[in-house]
Amino acid sequence: MRHLAAALLCALPYALALAGVDALSSQDASSGLRAALSQGIDAAVGRLGKPDGFLANPKVTIPLPPALDEVERGLKLVGMSGDADKLKAAMNHAAEDAVAEAKPVLKQALQHMTVSDAKGILTGGDDAATQYFRRATSDSLTARFKPIVARATAQVKLASLYDQYAGQAAQFGLVKSQDAHLNDYVTGKALDGLFTEMAEEERAIRKDPLGQASSLLKRVFSAVQ
Repeated sequence: MRHLAAALLCALPYALALAGVDALSSQDASSGLRAALSQGIDAAVGRLGKPDGFLANPKVTIPLPPALDEVERGLKLVGMSGDADKLKAAMNHAAEDAVAEAKPVLKQALQHMTVSDAKGILTGGDDAATQYFRRATSDSLTARFKPIVARATAQVKLASLYDQYAGQAAQFGLVKSQDAHLNDYVTGKALDGLFTEMAEEERAIRKDPLGQASSLLKRVFSAVQ
């Protein structure tokens, strides 16, 4: 999510770049950080929470669960690959619909961000902002995503058959417990896709913020590295 880190860093007050990370103790700096992260949330949700936001993006496209690999090959052999294709499309569209509803939860996490959290984002690793959101929102996002995913997958017959098959297989250790129910699988992958996108773009910006063309960004990185 290039807009996340770029907006985050560009919106920091000039005083932060000069005075270092301790300047985050000021109300203005914390407010600037929240505003920047808010813009990043809008950008990420906007990209993934739209038609084909997951399905057309190979970085986050949700594959069929591992337990369906053999089933998919078997369906193709008998000319029924369309069922597997429909399930994959339904899974990814469910993720898109779910992520579109993520904004209120992410924005709430911003409101609860402390000065310590803000300092940790700037002085932490390449994905510190992403990890903050993952810690702060995963439970709430899971609760919000699952009903949306369930409504979408219920329209595909193969989904219920998968739950029957995978649930039995899980009892014998043939399928991972987190993959035994399709809605849990899709919800988890939707969260992974959202945070993966955020982390990748955040690292890219931290490594080379706008090609290092901005003197302000250089000063910010000097202050926090």
